[in-house]
Amino acid sequence: MNRHRILVVDDEPDLREILQCNLENAGYVADTAESAEEALEKLRPDHELILLDVMLGGMSGFQLAEKLRKEQHNLIPIIFLTARDAERDLLTGFSAGGDDYIAKPFSLQVVLARIGAMLRRSVRNSHPASFTVGGMVVDFGRKVVTVGTEDVRLSPKEFGILSCLAKQPGRVFSREEILAEVWPDDCYVLDRTVDVHIARVRRKLGEEGNRISNRQGYGYCFEA
Repeated sequence: MNRHRILVVDDEPDLREILQCNLENAGYVADTAESAEEALEKLRPDHELILLDVMLGGMSGFQLAEKLRKEQHNLIPIIFLTARDAERDLLTGFSAGGDDYIAKPFSLQVVLARIGAMLRRSVRNSHPASFTVGGMVVDFGRKVVTVGTEDVRLSPKEFGILSCLAKQPGRVFSREEILAEVWPDDCYVLDRTVDVHIARVRRKLGEEGNRISNRQGYGYCFEA
């Protein structure tokens, strides 16, 4: 299972610990740094997002973001955390290269939701146009699935579920995550709907459908 790795940069020890604990409970790998300088030393190629406080001793969060973007040409997603909420600070954050902005005090649920959304966007933007495994080809651009020499007819929702799972093989998606990805604007869809649609996808894909496994109590996973 691929676990997203996040770097938390904040000079408040208690807040670093709270964020790290909650991120790890949510299934992420969380590293921490108490300063921008330490963050530069700890930043790894497999970090996929930085949760970055603006008000740091020494180099500020804005300065760190600018350094990453302009000097190192690093495009890792950055979410700023700060008590500053003036409009000019928002503009400064975005012009420095930030991708999102959460004002303190904040809800941990909101932080987790924003991280999830940011990572999903990042994954979508980094994937190739198609994915081949075994005898199946998933063409994300054309929204076509081919098994052997035959095209498989999937509904838009069925294709959305397959794409969600196939783009991150080995990762377990909860039903809630699949609902948020495939039915983002519908508040009345039940978890059971995911099960029904996945059953249809597996049936239509034949033997290749066995790559979609149900991890009891956790959700669904695409095995490559």
